[in-house]
Amino acid sequence: MLIGGWYPGLVRILVTNDDGVDAPGLLALAQAMTELGEVVVVAPDREFSGAGAAIGAIWEFTPHVTRRRLDGITEAWAVNGPPALCVMYARLGAFGDDVDLVVSGINPGANVGRSVYHSGTVGACLSGRNGGWSGVAVSQAVTGWGVEGQGYEEAIKNQKFHVAADVAQTFVRGLIDGPPDEVVIANINVPNVELDEIEGWRLTRVGVSPPRAMARAQLVPTDHDPDHFDVDVAWGDRLDLPEDTDGGAIERNVVSVSYLTRLQAERRDDLTKAEVALDGLLGRNGSS
Repeated sequence: MLIGGWYPGLVRILVTNDDGVDAPGLLALAQAMTELGEVVVVAPDREFSGAGAAIGAIWEFTPHVTRRRLDGITEAWAVNGPPALCVMYARLGAFGDDVDLVVSGINPGANVGRSVYHSGTVGACLSGRNGGWSGVAVSQAVTGWGVEGQGYEEAIKNQKFHVAADVAQTFVRGLIDGPPDEVVIANINVPNVELDEIEGWRLTRVGVSPPRAMARAQLVPTDHDPDHFDVDVAWGDRLDLPEDTDGGAIERNVVSVSYLTRLQAERRDDLTKAEVALDGLLGRNGSS
């Protein structure tokens, strides 16, 4: 385990993503990680953007894994499921020994604000945390496209994945050199500019909104079936986000680093009406 100690030459890094094993961002990230330790790529066999930390209805399909060959990567596998499932299989030993760290990305499109909840890039790292593995999620803003989010093919051609790979490599090297005392999940977002155009980096809080978000969804009738509708989604205006948020940093060409905490129950002395209602139905068990 990476936590609390590290032995040179023994670091094993699991690289995954939510865009599929053939995505150029994944290859750039995996190649950058090979300078830091042993890399095993375990990624979805197709697009799974927006999957969050879902593992899918695994009782409804036959799980399978295919060996893949990626340039410069010794071991690579494609899984017929979302990224969190890839990591879960790794936790259960499907790909040999435990890994020390999960590194996920590079996602074309910043994962900031509420998009963090839906991100398969981030979800892979959350799945690793379930097994005690720290994780680094790496995303890059998209330029040349009107709406922030997942990049279409033309936008991806303009992605400077080498820059995000350099940032990720530097951060992960530091994480290895100074292992944390407990499991951490770092969400890194990188502007889509050359390295010398980046205006530094900062620790940020997860904002409420991405720079531009979906504003309205409307059902549109179709001709062939009166009970069938398409969904037309309208996008809101670009927002001016606070500079201390993840989205605000990206908008200012600053690398954003946000740490995502563990799920933890809130402890309070006062009871809500909902909790008082449970008292009436069930009675209290345990602390007040």
